[in-house]
Amino acid sequence: MEGDNNIVTIFGIPFSKWGMQETVQYLTGAISARKPHQVITANPIMVMAALENPSYKQMMQQADLIVPDGSGVVWASRVGGDPVAERVAGFDLLHELMKEGERHRWRVYLLGASPEVVQEAANRLKMQYPGTEIVGYRDGYFGPEQDDEVIEEVRRTSPDLLFVARGADTQEPWIAKHKQRLAVPVMMGVGGSFDVISGRTKRAPKVFQKLRLEWLYRLIKEPTRFRRMLALPKFAVRVLRERGNLTKSR
Repeated sequence: MEGDNNIVTIFGIPFSKWGMQETVQYLTGAISARKPHQVITANPIMVMAALENPSYKQMMQQADLIVPDGSGVVWASRVGGDPVAERVAGFDLLHELMKEGERHRWRVYLLGASPEVVQEAANRLKMQYPGTEIVGYRDGYFGPEQDDEVIEEVRRTSPDLLFVARGADTQEPWIAKHKQRLAVPVMMGVGGSFDVISGRTKRAPKVFQKLRLEWLYRLIKEPTRFRRMLALPKFAVRVLRERGNLTKSR
């Protein structure tokens, strides 16, 4: 990202202050430039993981663009006195990029989830955005010993966009580690987006989205996320405790 005016630093992590439209414009330019860009759609759980794990924080700090996915990040930027324009949800950004791809005939590779889910996600995206070409897909069940094979497979298809759905603890570090070799103009972790696109799981209803309670809907649907969700109150407490230094670089 160019220009500090477009960034707010929250606990040392540089977030883009752009809204969805400006974000899509920036990434359209990145694809034209053909230089590899890692996009992270970060929420409070990922911020807390970065505060507890220096290597994860360093990985986030080295990303080319971090967008505020999560109403908690939007709230924190306001508490710190340097607000972002709006929440830029990763799921919505994926769809906006697919839509923009129809105009530019972009090529897209999907990586992650189970074989059935990623195949169905690919089929549905092809139907929804026929002008954007899905040039390949494969599931996320592979270990480090298969990284070379996966990277070569992605490179062979020459995509403009690579969406990776392997879980926040692995997808972002994997993209960061192999960014230069993958050489895709825009690479983005998308978490459970393929599950929603394929119809396997449902996104939170609009009322939950408007009330900024998507996290609660996910917790109701998946009680096993409880331990992971404990990061949310910790994040809120830390934001309020450190509000005076929250948006200062560190």
